[in-house]
Amino acid sequence: MSKIGLFFGTDTGNTENVAIKIQKMVGAEHLALHNLAQKEAAEVLEYNHIIFGAPTWYDGELQTDWEEILPQFKTLDFTGKTVAIFGLGDQWGYGEWFVDAIGIIADVVSEQGGTVIGHWPVVGYDFEASKGARGEVFLGLAIDEDNQPELTDERLKAWVPQVLREFGFVVA
Repeated sequence: MSKIGLFFGTDTGNTENVAIKIQKMVGAEHLALHNLAQKEAAEVLEYNHIIFGAPTWYDGELQTDWEEILPQFKTLDFTGKTVAIFGLGDQWGYGEWFVDAIGIIADVVSEQGGTVIGHWPVVGYDFEASKGARGEVFLGLAIDEDNQPELTDERLKAWVPQVLREFGFVVA
């Protein structure tokens, strides 16, 4: 298995905690964690298989690190890159913007030639709208640590093997 780069932005630590769980599931020898606050945009291109983790703040706003780096992604060529995204949000407090970051990031990756994988069903969530959803799926894994933290591990246990298969890795 080639190395996967997981890049995340976090303010409260929740997105980082999910990123660490993913790394433990995949193995540190196969997945390198990167905090976007300490990285340059072009560093993501060192990997062919990329996972992005991003919370959505307030009224559909990107987290600070993502807000700063995403415009730079619009200058990168993601051709040949396969990208999975997980997003954190609050479906009840901010149901009109639940995990918008997933869609915002996915749109940029796609526009720049990348392939977005890891789509996840909207079933089991209660929200009004999301830029991260397309029909009956999110463009990545939606996580709600505010209202459904008891479902996070279960969702990760299903999503991570799905992503690895979609990356083309053999999953036992």
